[in-house]
Amino acid sequence: MFGQRLMFGQRLRLARRKAGLSMQALAELASPPVSAQAISKYEAGKMMPSSAVLVGLGKALKVSLDFLMSSQVQAVGEVEFRGNEGTSAQDRAQAEAIVTEKLEDYLAVEDILQLAPANDPFASFAANPIEQMEAIDGIALALREKWSLGIDPIPSMTALLEEKGIVIIESALPARLNVLACSVQCSGDRPNIQVLLVSTQASTERKRFSLAEELARRVLLATKGANIKLEKAIERFAAAFLAPAEHLIEEAGASRQGVTPNEVIRLKRLYGISAAAMLMRLGQVGILPQSAISYAFRTNARSWRVQEPAPYHYKEGFGAFEQPQRYEGLVWRALGERLISPMRAAQLLHTSLAEVEQGLHGALSQ
Repeated sequence: MFGQRLMFGQRLRLARRKAGLSMQALAELASPPVSAQAISKYEAGKMMPSSAVLVGLGKALKVSLDFLMSSQVQAVGEVEFRGNEGTSAQDRAQAEAIVTEKLEDYLAVEDILQLAPANDPFASFAANPIEQMEAIDGIALALREKWSLGIDPIPSMTALLEEKGIVIIESALPARLNVLACSVQCSGDRPNIQVLLVSTQASTERKRFSLAEELARRVLLATKGANIKLEKAIERFAAAFLAPAEHLIEEAGASRQGVTPNEVIRLKRLYGISAAAMLMRLGQVGILPQSAISYAFRTNARSWRVQEPAPYHYKEGFGAFEQPQRYEGLVWRALGERLISPMRAAQLLHTSLAEVEQGLHGALSQ
């Protein structure tokens, strides 16, 4: 019983911090009324609220009762905000709360379907300390070959990483945050789960490159020597994985003295990366000399680092495939196998029962 009270207290504190509320402010919002002293005791694990107060706290904090009362997620490890500085305690609390709530639902569906936890797919791919930047292209190509991906553009980095056991969650994060990474400790004998929290506000180009960088972080563990920095190596791997040299040379030619903006935009839309990254990649594989790249960034491409030319619109092109789909697919599978009710499916999908019933209309059944 104490363990339940303690877990509830941790969840309540997390939800309150996510909302940016003091105990007194939460007490004033809650209905039925509850004192700040009582909230303090709840968070300390000294007592549990009544059912009515529990429901009122959930409504005031805009979190589900499953979030407050479930216990499969034991602890969210250090949340890493990729490429973002100056994040606040509330940013971290918000990220931790989103991960906890979404992952509780995720694990519940996996348990219903009796799915075994995924093994670490990256354990055998960890590269030795990298000494030369050029070697990274070979590592990216070898991983593509190992996963039978060929050299064509990757349709969906999201689907690829989900297939390899990484849980990807999308949420409307603050505009300055793109991707957050963490390792989550679960109850029982479940291994830790790697989670990526991706902003729905991130562009398709930024999202794909960020996910490729997350793949790189699991493959490139260290570099050697003062001339090669790990972050630069990660960027190079992401570019090489998304736009393999052989395929890019076939598309753009083996050796060029210059390139038009229209060509770069065509290539960037072919591979689903930003125009600036595409221009840099043309130099990495030797298609363009460094002088041509420097000239482009001083002239026609001067604004590309701050304003993306010809960006993908919502669900256009690669954008149609770069949303997490595994969780929703598992819920519909559980519903199709009659392991959950339409009402439970609506709860797990955070949608209305009418939407679920519409999805069931015309389904094949016996």
